[in-house]
Amino acid sequence: MELREYVDLDATAIAEAIRDGQVTADEVARVATEAVTAANRSVNALVSGPFDTPLEHAADGPFGGVPFAIKDLITHAAGVPTRSGSRLLGAGVPMPADTHLMARFRRAGFATLGLTATPELGFNANTEPVATGSVRNPWNLDRSPGGSSGGSAALVAARALPVAHANDGGGSIRIPAAACGLVGLKPSQGRTTPGPDYADPLLGMGIEFVLTRTVRDCAGVLDAVHGQEPGDRYRLPDPVRPYLDEVRHGSRPLRIAIHTAPLSGHGSVDPQCVEAVEAVARELEGLGHVVEPAAPDVDAAAFDDANFAGWCSFLADGVDTIAGALGITPGPEHLEAATLACAEVGRALRASDLYATDRVFNLTRRSVAAFHQRYDVLLTPTMNVPSTAAGHLDQNDPSLDGRGWYDRIFATAGFTALSNVTGNPAISLPLGTTADGEPIGVQLVAPYTDEATLIAVAADLERARPWADRRPVHAVG
Repeated sequence: MELREYVDLDATAIAEAIRDGQVTADEVARVATEAVTAANRSVNALVSGPFDTPLEHAADGPFGGVPFAIKDLITHAAGVPTRSGSRLLGAGVPMPADTHLMARFRRAGFATLGLTATPELGFNANTEPVATGSVRNPWNLDRSPGGSSGGSAALVAARALPVAHANDGGGSIRIPAAACGLVGLKPSQGRTTPGPDYADPLLGMGIEFVLTRTVRDCAGVLDAVHGQEPGDRYRLPDPVRPYLDEVRHGSRPLRIAIHTAPLSGHGSVDPQCVEAVEAVARELEGLGHVVEPAAPDVDAAAFDDANFAGWCSFLADGVDTIAGALGITPGPEHLEAATLACAEVGRALRASDLYATDRVFNLTRRSVAAFHQRYDVLLTPTMNVPSTAAGHLDQNDPSLDGRGWYDRIFATAGFTALSNVTGNPAISLPLGTTADGEPIGVQLVAPYTDEATLIAVAADLERARPWADRRPVHAVG
C-alpha cells in the first residue's frame, strides 16, 4: 500500500483491504507511521509515538489492523505513560492496566500507534498545553483544531489516521470535529463504558468515543465498542439492529427543530454558521422531514452556574488526587493559570453546592426530555464560530479568574454542553464551508439512547451533501 492510497481510505475500507488480503496489517502500519510522522511535523498532535510496533490488538476484530491513536486523557493503555496534557504528571505516569474501553478498542482490532495531545486536564476548546505545545489545524495552521480532542482531530483531518479516540465533557468531540471537518459523535451517557476508573466522569458529563471522517466508520466503531461492563452504573437498551444498518437504511420521516442562538446564552454566532444550519434545514425538508424553529426551555444562567461548578469540582478533584499521589503541592510550575483558578473554585465548593448543581441538571434533563417528546432531532450550529485562532483560548492567561476562563470557552462553544448535562447523543457533521473553504460543523441532537436516529439522518445528509473529497491544505499524501 502506498501513502497516496492509504490517505483516501476510511477505517472500514482499510479493514476490508486487510481481510481480503489486498494488503497486510504490517504494510498498513508502516504507511500509517509514515503519515503520522509527516502530519505531526505540521500540526504537533502526537505526544507519544509513533510506536515501533502497534499496541497488541485482535487481528480478527472488525477493524483488525486499522491504525489508531488514543487521546492522552481518561482512556489509557497498560504500560503506556499518560500525562493528561499537564506538567503535573511530569514526563508521564505508566498505567498499570487498560481501561475497559481500551480493552474494547483492542478487541475491535485497532492498532494503536500513539497518544494524541489534549489541553491540560481537558478543560479547553483549543488544544495548546504548555506541557507539549500548540496543536494546529491542518486546514489552516494559524487556526486551532479545537479541543479538547484536538490532537486526535488534527491527525484524522490530516488523513494520517482514519479514526482516533476522543472524549467529550462539554463538546470535546464535537468542537474539534467542527473545526477540522470531521464526524464527531458524542454517544448517550452510558453507551460506552468509563470504567474501571470512573463511574460518572465529570458528574456524568464525560463520554468516551472516537472521531472519524465518515458516518459508516462512526456507526461501525459504535457497533464494536458500545456496551456496559460489570459495575457500570448505566445499562442502556441495546440497539434494535446494528448501527451500520441505520447507515444503509437511512432515516424515517422526522420532526426536526432548528435553533441558531446559543443554548447556553453565551456569545454571538457567526453568520456563516447560521447560514450553514439553514442550508441543512432546507436539505432536510427536501428529504421529507418537517423542520420548524423551536428550542428546549432551559434557564441559561442557572445552567451555566451549574456547569461551571461541575467543571471546577472535577478539576479540583483531579488536581488534588494526582498531586497527593505524587507528593506535590501544585503551583504555577505544575499547572496553567486557568487550571489553578478553576481548581481553587472547586475546592471552595460545599456539598450543598454540588447538590444544587444536581438539581439544575435534573431540571435541565427533564425539560429537554419533554422537548424531545415533540421533536425527534434538534438542529443547531456546533460552534458559535467555524474555528478559533491559535492562542485565542490561552489556558495559561493569568488575567482570567475561573469564571472568566469558563465564559471565554463557552463564548465560542455555546451549543454543545447542554447534551453533556442531559446525556443525549449529539453529532457534529462537516456540512458547511466558510468563504475561505474551511469547514463549518452542524450539530444534530437526538433523544437519550437514540443514536440510531442520529446515525440514520447523518448518513442521509452525507449522501446528500458529501464531504469525502474535501482535503485540508496540510493533509498528508
